[in-house]
Amino acid sequence: MHRVFRRELLIFAVLLTAACSSNNATTTTPTPTTPVAITETFVGTLAPNQLAHTHTFAVPNAGTVTATLSSLTPDTTLVIGLSLGTWNGTACQVVLANDQATQGTTITGTISAAGNLCVRVYAVGTIPQVETYQINATHP
Repeated sequence: MHRVFRRELLIFAVLLTAACSSNNATTTTPTPTTPVAITETFVGTLAPNQLAHTHTFAVPNAGTVTATLSSLTPDTTLVIGLSLGTWNGTACQVVLANDQATQGTTITGTISAAGNLCVRVYAVGTIPQVETYQINATHP
């Protein structure tokens, strides 16, 4: 009976040790955060005999970039050019272009890493009067 008691005591000790095991470590996987979209607004004018205007902006994260010709006044139906590209420090290297842009036209692209971009408006024909434009560039 003394052996049975020792065996039961040993089993109890093993179970107690297992029950008291401190394995409370939880593994958490980091959740990727989505960058908040930033909208930059550029306003300018195109006049007769004026070719183009270029606006530059920095994009701190990879993701989708859009450029929208939000307004064009006084002639909202005037056709101009709208392009989106990379800024090399001197010029806009056009990547996407729409030579038939009117008010409301959007160009969408994807940037794979942070970088400097540019949006450009330009005459594709005769501009009969001074036109004021607004471009909204949205990026991560």
